[in-house]
Amino acid sequence: MNSDPIADYLTRIRNAIMAKHKVVAIPSSRLKKEITKILKEQGYIFDYKFEDNKDSSSQGKIMIALKYDKITKIAAISSIKRLSKPGLRNYVSSSKMPRVLNGLGISIVSTSKGVMTGKDAKKNNVGGEVICHVY
Repeated sequence: MNSDPIADYLTRIRNAIMAKHKVVAIPSSRLKKEITKILKEQGYIFDYKFEDNKDSSSQGKIMIALKYDKITKIAAISSIKRLSKPGLRNYVSSSKMPRVLNGLGISIVSTSKGVMTGKDAKKNNVGGEVICHVY
């Protein structure tokens, strides 16, 4: 039993990058799928694939292909940090949406209109729970 599955998701990605893995497998959930889609749209991962199990007892997996520079072998994600934790949730309004590295990184926010980047949440004038920062 994992008390914080999103922190586990981010830690698996962080550990795979430190070990220079090309692909990482992560247990699936709807929120993790949305975060993965945002990471792909923003260019932080190379690709992803959702593998749903036919067995109803397990939830399936997300296979994430990590992105590295071809010459220097440096990962596209240099830091991925969890902000809102189960013990201390971090909610912000659209006017107080955080900028990550002065606009070079992204914040992923769970809003009433779905999971989106902090920039999109500010543009749509919605606030929500800041899940993580990626840069």
